[in-house]
Amino acid sequence: MFDLPQPETVFEQRYRQLEQLVAASGSEYLELVAQRPVASHSELMAKLEQVVAAGAEGLMLKRRNSRYQAGRSDDLLKVKTHEDAEAKVVGHLPGKGKYEGLMGALEVELYDGRQFRIGTGFTDADRRNPPAIGSIITFRYRGLTATGLPRFASFLRVRNVEPVPKAD
Repeated sequence: MFDLPQPETVFEQRYRQLEQLVAASGSEYLELVAQRPVASHSELMAKLEQVVAAGAEGLMLKRRNSRYQAGRSDDLLKVKTHEDAEAKVVGHLPGKGKYEGLMGALEVELYDGRQFRIGTGFTDADRRNPPAIGSIITFRYRGLTATGLPRFASFLRVRNVEPVPKAD
């Protein structure tokens, strides 16, 4: 748990309430996400480096005096070392060398219709059973090329899309 939906209180108050609720619950299934203040940009970057090295995507920054707000807000920001984005799988390209007989790369399409290939970030299991054509994947990248395509794109995961219920 990391927050309580109580718009009338600031984050520090909500976090103290969460600490009390989690402690009082005695549940082994509830865990409060640890919060730590950051005093400087260099401290933030050191912590970011540490969590990324441990396998996390990045950090979430929350203003101490922010009121609860559903949805996106400037009071809650994600800080990552890489950008990530989504694309639709439109093709599988065959592997070469040690990946012969497996998927070598995905041909993907951005929301604006531009296509490019992603050939890294896959496990051997991903290569044996690649994401389905039409599925949406999340990939990581470092900036854009001169033509505006993601630079150094690397596969992260298939996005699980919940089916939209049909209206009666």
